[in-house]
Amino acid sequence: MRKEELNFTTVEQLEADTEKLRGMAIDAGTETWQERRDKQQPQCKFGEEGVCCRICSMGPCRITPKADRGICGADAHTIAGRHYLRMAAAGSAAHSDHAREIAHALLKSGPDSQFNIRDEAKLLRIAGEWGIESEGRDIYDVAHEVALHGLNEFGKPFGTLDYVKRATDERQKVWADQDIAPRAIDREVSTSLHMTHMGNTADAPTLVRQSLRVGMADGWGGSMIGTDFSDILFGTPTARATEGNLGVLEQEMVNIVVHGHDPAFSEMMVLASELPEMQERAKSVGAKGINMTGLCCTANEVAMRHGVRMVGNFLQQENAVLTGAVEMMCVDVQCIFPALGPLTDCYHTIFVTSSPVARIPGSKYVQFETETAFEQAKLLVEEAIDNYKNRDQQKVFIPEHKEEAAVGYPCEQIISELDDVTNSHSVLTVNGNTEERGSYKPAIDAIRAGVLRGAVAMVGCNNPKVRPDYSHIDIMKTLMEHDILVVTTGCAAQAAAKAGLMNKEAKELCGDGLRRVCTLVDIPPILHMGACVDISRMMLLATGIAKDWNVDITKIPVVGCAPEWMSEKAVAIANYVVATGLDVYLGIKPQVHGSEQMAQLITEGTREITGAGYTINTDPEELVKAIIEGIEEKRKLLGI
Repeated sequence: MRKEELNFTTVEQLEADTEKLRGMAIDAGTETWQERRDKQQPQCKFGEEGVCCRICSMGPCRITPKADRGICGADAHTIAGRHYLRMAAAGSAAHSDHAREIAHALLKSGPDSQFNIRDEAKLLRIAGEWGIESEGRDIYDVAHEVALHGLNEFGKPFGTLDYVKRATDERQKVWADQDIAPRAIDREVSTSLHMTHMGNTADAPTLVRQSLRVGMADGWGGSMIGTDFSDILFGTPTARATEGNLGVLEQEMVNIVVHGHDPAFSEMMVLASELPEMQERAKSVGAKGINMTGLCCTANEVAMRHGVRMVGNFLQQENAVLTGAVEMMCVDVQCIFPALGPLTDCYHTIFVTSSPVARIPGSKYVQFETETAFEQAKLLVEEAIDNYKNRDQQKVFIPEHKEEAAVGYPCEQIISELDDVTNSHSVLTVNGNTEERGSYKPAIDAIRAGVLRGAVAMVGCNNPKVRPDYSHIDIMKTLMEHDILVVTTGCAAQAAAKAGLMNKEAKELCGDGLRRVCTLVDIPPILHMGACVDISRMMLLATGIAKDWNVDITKIPVVGCAPEWMSEKAVAIANYVVATGLDVYLGIKPQVHGSEQMAQLITEGTREITGAGYTINTDPEELVKAIIEGIEEKRKLLGI
């Protein structure tokens, strides 16, 4: 198919669907995030710039031209630095608590358990990495010891996290020399909160240094454990086809949406919905069957393991309910609007919460238990089916737009794809040499030759401060035109899916070099690596490229970009990406700009510590120009 024949969904079409659903919400007497955003205008400039302090009851204190210090004497740099570190600590805690839940599920796995081992090879690799004996042992005995070892990483009293040994030698030396190698996960979170307590650290550079350390406790600790243990339990993702956008909801099906970030519960919901007796039950109430769909990062988890279709990303969660076609929305943790409670009161949708960490008024609370998860899931699926009869057909509007997407490209799948092509198409190496299997060398040769200019890890949420999805989609298209491969996770991945950019036919939107690579390897130009917790996969990808290239990781033409980031998790992620040695390009300003020192520290100061830092520009066209210039500068320094 030629470029002029492609007819992918545009941002304008996405916005038109959103406006239609917003109008339906107003007609139903409820509101959406747009109304709540408008009511918040103008937003507090003190908070936006990070110079409002309320960590003790003497305040809140605000820094102004006439009051340059708080009551205790803290200045703008101290206040902004403490706020920034607290955001990073909260983000690391969120991802790591997710990992802790998965570790407990692995600990309770067994042949007769609710959870079984799906990837024995990965389990055995990690056991070997951690010095756990596996020869001649029952696989579940090994799994339980691996789970306990992982849990010990949260509170180990001495040393640093084991996964830092996966990094390049130069990175490990940087972390040791700069004293930022992460110790126990919980210790770094606790230390961060202690440092920012009233009367403690007031030095902005010290606060930024700890932000790097607590971020790495996430990326090289909690997130990496969560990803690996999820692969062991639910299977390491492989390439598969799915669809994305609100159009995946079905008029004549029982529609169930799983939403959040923890794959343990959503995995059980998917398996329960696939039971023949559940499908028959759905038909008995007049539906054609059950349509399981996903929102936010839970969608990424079940899409890349089961092909479950993705109904949307963060700012579409209300839209899914507003279609009037969702019988049940089951949520676990993180990025869930409290607004879903009152919104579902206006519709027939049953809103189910499943975690004590995310109790929300207006929901039906069913606490997820690893021992009874599948039975709980079956009961919920039955309840959703029985709710089909309560749907008000007068309220149903399902937008027609949906796009095909290829998902499921973790590091293992990327290497497998490169291996297959190297075997049969050595031309991918460009210089004609056949490279060894099981490495990133074919991709490195393509970058050296200029067929690929580099790669960008595109991550992050949606943010009402900017046009939802526009920055993601516009930047991705520009990068594709310039022969820059994009790997993506989380809500950024779903933006790509909604716009058709994870369709293999999207290669026609690329420059000649990237289109050639996509054709040879049979991949889309945007590679889906998973949920936001799976950004740890991106760190291993960059590390693997640096090792196979035999250069410092700061030199490879690979960078990170979060054009619409929103949450505290994003602050933790950005810090561990920068600590790993990759520059990060942001489209939303961090809340530190009331302090010139903090703004300088995160853009330039961290380069003296890790060799990488932030570039911040709220204009997506200018931001993507900076990304391309940054990649080309790295190529120039490499002499390629």
